[in-house]
Amino acid sequence: MKNLRSYFAALLAVVLLGSNVAEAQTTTTTTTKTRKPWSKTAKGALIGAGGGAVVGGVLGRVIGGKNSTAGGAIIGAAVGGAGGALIGRRMDKQAAELKREMSGARVERVGEGIKITFDSGLLFGKNSSALTAQARENIAELAKTLIKYNDTNVLVEGHTDTSGNDAVNNPLSQRRAQAVANYTQEQGVEASRFTVTGYGSQQPIADNATESGRVANRRVEVAIYANEKLKKAAEKGTI
Repeated sequence: MKNLRSYFAALLAVVLLGSNVAEAQTTTTTTTKTRKPWSKTAKGALIGAGGGAVVGGVLGRVIGGKNSTAGGAIIGAAVGGAGGALIGRRMDKQAAELKREMSGARVERVGEGIKITFDSGLLFGKNSSALTAQARENIAELAKTLIKYNDTNVLVEGHTDTSGNDAVNNPLSQRRAQAVANYTQEQGVEASRFTVTGYGSQQPIADNATESGRVANRRVEVAIYANEKLKKAAEKGTI
């Protein structure tokens, strides 16, 4: 059964990727085809059927978008079905608490997890990875919630704009992401729960040709999603 599930998951990923490529290559002289967004039900069905870290990651990137690794990681870690619904309700509570307590961050519910986006201008000084006082306050609130709900994994990603070059941007984005992770861990969150990555300017979410776009691209993203213990409990219906 496990092998069959893996085969089906791989097949889903191939079909999904192939359909995206075919759609991108299809043109018409009379109309412009608009791609419809994925519904939550469709995402959950695909991820639930797929399962597995590798296939889940592929589907997460396809559904979440090429510039949405934090969101893609959450989607890729989903279990789907009734277990996913239980995890989702648990994440609803966490997200509500984070929104109340964290004034300097954007908190979003994504799939079966939570995505938090910090503006680097609020976290750090220019070209610096030293946390500001406001950053520490927000991260301390994040830590309280992570300690309260200790059955999650945490992905921290650093991003920059295209100012400067990769030799500067890549290590800066890594140091900034690590600074957020380190301070969270100093508040009592277990280091084993964290994955930390710096992407430099490789994953913009806005136009680097404008100042507002560059500001948006300078950010730290945090993805919170169920660990294996929570997934198994959700699948058994014991949470």
